[in-house]
Amino acid sequence: MAGKTKIWLFLIFLIAIYSSAKATHNRAGEITYRHISGYTYEFTVTTYTYKPSKANRDRLDISWGDGTSQTVYRRDTLSLPNQYLYSSFIAEHTFPGAGIYEIFMEDPNRNLGVKNIPNSVNVVFSIKTTMLIGPFTGSNSTPILLNPPIDKAAKGHIFIHNPAAYDPDGDSISYELTICTAENGKPIQGYTFPPASDTLYINSNGDLTWLTPVDTGTYNVAMFIDEWRNGVRIGRITRDMQIDVYETDNNPPVNDIIPDLCIEAGDTLIWDIYSTDADNDFITMEMVAGPIADELAEFEIIETEAGKTHGRLTWNTNCGYAQNQPYTFVLKSQDIVSDDISLVDITSFKIRVLHNEPENLQLLPGADTIRLVWDVSNCGNPAGYHIYRKIDYYGFSPDSCEVGVPEYTGYELLDDVEGRYTNYYTDDNHGKGMVPGFDYCYMITAYYSDNAESFATPEVCTTLVPGVPAMLQVSVEEDSETNGEILVSWAYPYGIDTIVSGPYQYRVFRLNPGSSIYEQVAAINTDLSDTTYIDTGINTLVYPYFYSVKLFYQDGGTWAEYPGSEIASSLYLGLYGSDNAITIEHNKRSPWQNYRYDVFRKSESSTVFDFIGFTVSSTFFNDSIPNQVRYDYKSSGLGMRPLYGHNYYMINQSHINSAEAIDTVPPCAPVSQVISICDSSYNILSWISPEFLCNERDIVQYQIYYSSTLEGDMQLIGTRVHPDTTFIHNIDLVTLAGVYGVAAVDSFNNVSSIIPVIIDSCIMYKLPNVFSPNNDGTNDIYLSYNLGDFVQRVDMKIFNRYGQLVYNTDNPDIRWDGRNKMTGRIVSPGVYYYICDVYEPRLTGEEHRGLKGFIHVYAGENNIKAGE
Repeated sequence: MAGKTKIWLFLIFLIAIYSSAKATHNRAGEITYRHISGYTYEFTVTTYTYKPSKANRDRLDISWGDGTSQTVYRRDTLSLPNQYLYSSFIAEHTFPGAGIYEIFMEDPNRNLGVKNIPNSVNVVFSIKTTMLIGPFTGSNSTPILLNPPIDKAAKGHIFIHNPAAYDPDGDSISYELTICTAENGKPIQGYTFPPASDTLYINSNGDLTWLTPVDTGTYNVAMFIDEWRNGVRIGRITRDMQIDVYETDNNPPVNDIIPDLCIEAGDTLIWDIYSTDADNDFITMEMVAGPIADELAEFEIIETEAGKTHGRLTWNTNCGYAQNQPYTFVLKSQDIVSDDISLVDITSFKIRVLHNEPENLQLLPGADTIRLVWDVSNCGNPAGYHIYRKIDYYGFSPDSCEVGVPEYTGYELLDDVEGRYTNYYTDDNHGKGMVPGFDYCYMITAYYSDNAESFATPEVCTTLVPGVPAMLQVSVEEDSETNGEILVSWAYPYGIDTIVSGPYQYRVFRLNPGSSIYEQVAAINTDLSDTTYIDTGINTLVYPYFYSVKLFYQDGGTWAEYPGSEIASSLYLGLYGSDNAITIEHNKRSPWQNYRYDVFRKSESSTVFDFIGFTVSSTFFNDSIPNQVRYDYKSSGLGMRPLYGHNYYMINQSHINSAEAIDTVPPCAPVSQVISICDSSYNILSWISPEFLCNERDIVQYQIYYSSTLEGDMQLIGTRVHPDTTFIHNIDLVTLAGVYGVAAVDSFNNVSSIIPVIIDSCIMYKLPNVFSPNNDGTNDIYLSYNLGDFVQRVDMKIFNRYGQLVYNTDNPDIRWDGRNKMTGRIVSPGVYYYICDVYEPRLTGEEHRGLKGFIHVYAGENNIKAGE
């Protein structure tokens, strides 16, 4: 009886100590980090606790998400109003390599009386931050949260809070409300969002808006603060914040509406801001933002009087501040009252600092090319330049936020050049040559590694200078491997006889397919009127041929070349087979414009080309033809060129080319789902076939891919023959967590893409709380529940009521026979406490999970008298 009394007294003592340790304590917090080098980061755990609590401690245990944990000691503390204590815990950690890591902290317990958390004083406080370390993400630090996660609200009044997140890397930030978490990071059971007369939400600026509180008291809410780079989420902070709601007759101040602003780098922003108070209270104004924290911008009070305050934001910008993402500024105006609670108005707005335009764009026209040069950009370090082109002047005048070149101007992105010092470009219409007779207009922008784009240069326009002689035709007149013929023609060079005197000679030069050297093929003595040449005895089954006709004249008894000759190629077809179709691309380099192409086709069994249609673009689509049947194609290009006040019309015949339609288009991706059968240790993968998703009728097989981790390469683990759409994965599993994907294969062996689907839903490891080592053949050995034997490593410690270690093991099965490791005897009946570190295979790799609990050892006739 005395022994039982001692046990109960000890349990009462434990409960008292446990309750004291958990007494009104954690109120708010978050985890942030900054990159040091390589895989090393500095982490800061920030907590806000109830200052009088004895549970405030100088150390916390942090799980790094890579299977390790660390005790981190407090670095700083600061006493705040309303019994808040700010604490920061700072430590460095080096990760083993690339991966997704979840940094986690939990601490007993939350403070007493949180209205939307049932029995909050007995609920564990937990926060976490997720980070992506990848080979392509580069250096990254979390956003800096300039506003603390504690605030006050008034019943019946709109409440707004903004964390004032500032990302030092220029990444974009998004926000999302979430549920506060408890032990092991699980959502708090029975948690509800604070009640509102209308709604509670958070917008894209990070404004947490409560419209409006309907009751007084203390409430906790949590938010995700996500950072994104190039469309990929690379980090997530989970911020848990506390709001105290009061009853008051006071009215909050009201800020003027502040729009989002833009400023060109190098300019000075000056913006006056006013706040008024209906109760005629005096108002304090404070502005927080990354540039203000870094002392780059300044906010000052210009004038204050009862009921009104005037502030001014000044920012002397330069190119060092220019970036793709805007800076978020948060204005907090608070009234000053002596006999009531002070209220605030929060206004957030964004300011973009934009890169200057490249300067001094110049155009140097030729016969069928235009050379562009501009000054090297001195605003930041551009990754390169975008070249935009349009025919005819538009008159673009951008507004203060309009960087780049918008589509409504009619300009199209012609090309990019890489490198800050690549400040030149030759426009030859992508090798096709440019057509005279048009005004070609250009604008240039600089682009940057963070996807920012500068303002555009002013529009600059020019026209081409026609060559002499001006080319009109390079037409394939005879198709033959040995006796092919090409007609070359050019325009009469009006006015030349007034510049240079004869006699004259045209010299025709040809560049053969695959060659890099022009060879002279003809010299024609002429009075300038002979403007055609037929090149014979060539292989016109290969292509293309390039021609240049040069004009020579007598100068002091020797032949001299008149400058400005042109180059023109024969018309040739690019054929691209697809499923029951062939796409025809008309390719040429010529100084004239083709306004239409007539297309002809011939099958292998025919001797005649049949007209099958025309196109006014350079592309013709020949569909509804059988696969794997070869066809020959040729085209006639109908063109026009304005010269010397006349319009010259011409027809150029193409080379022959052949192709066949073939299905090279992969099916659409199957849509998959996976479920885990936890108690039997296997996964079932099923999917919807492309036959139903996109009417694919020739699916023959499915390929199943799998990776046990998010970062691992997906491996082929099996196949299924259509129409089977189910796969059971129960072989060679190291965990039930995984990433799956299904690819569909059609009858032409085209393979679809994969839509990954993930699963990580099973509890892999549990420990029982009852044990009876009495040798009765039932429950004599304390065994874990180890799903599929996936857990290979644990660190289990079992203590008696005096805190003495009675058993420890790294065997995941535990297999305790009830004996005290020190005495070798069966332990006495009673309650024992365990701490077990479990290392589980999860999606992110091996993850550490800490288990704590009690084991009830029950007596039996064989151990009722056993001692320790």
